[in-house]
Amino acid sequence: MSSGTNKKLLSKTQADGEGPAVILIQPQMGENIGACARAMLNCGLTDLRLVNPRDGWPNEKAVSASAGATLVLDNVKLFDSTEAAIADLHKVYSTAARVRDLVKPVVTAREAAAEMRAHWDAGRKVGLMFGPERTGLVNDDITLTDTLISIPLNPGFSSLNLGQAVLLVAYEWWIGGQDVEDRYLHTGASRPATKAEMQNLFEHLEGELDLTGFYTHPDKRPSMIRNVRNTLQRCAMTEQEVRTFHGILAALSGRKKQRKGPAEEGEG
Repeated sequence: MSSGTNKKLLSKTQADGEGPAVILIQPQMGENIGACARAMLNCGLTDLRLVNPRDGWPNEKAVSASAGATLVLDNVKLFDSTEAAIADLHKVYSTAARVRDLVKPVVTAREAAAEMRAHWDAGRKVGLMFGPERTGLVNDDITLTDTLISIPLNPGFSSLNLGQAVLLVAYEWWIGGQDVEDRYLHTGASRPATKAEMQNLFEHLEGELDLTGFYTHPDKRPSMIRNVRNTLQRCAMTEQEVRTFHGILAALSGRKKQRKGPAEEGEG
């Protein structure tokens, strides 16, 4: 995976940007806070709230681990209790590996993102709560939240660090609000070939095949043409690739060599 920062686009992100607040309850390591800040900014979130960080705040280790997510770290809000950290929020979601003696609705991160967007669009402020690295959230904190988020992973090894957990949930929020293609063709400096360009290539290829006697059974010619055309269509060729293919056909047919002048014949 590549990484980078586009300062022009980053400058458009507001210091109190849209989206859920991320609340870290008693985070233990500055590095993990920095990793969370990085994950948040990856997904357009900037409202980071810390409740009683073990090593205090500010923390230089958080800065070095954030990979430049200073927009988040410079606006961190400190609280001395969970109640104070979520006081202005209308809905709070939390992650917890084990919940005992509590009845709570449980949703996947994807469903949580959809619900949070509905709340946000309705004018309600939303929060995402994460517990300490070693113990996770305690029931007293979970009781203050509305819904639990489940991240179904390998049941034999489902351990996540704090930054990973924040990124997984924040990503679902981010991608749910983006108009992105699930699949596309990167064409570099070229562009996808038009249907007219593909049709021209088909006719060129079929004409050359006719000249070579490739179609030995006239009754099979239509189906063979369809198969060849379908094969080329699946290649999703670019305009440059179509022109290259035309050149290949010309070279194979001998016309390119015939066009060479005397000076060109000796060139290696």
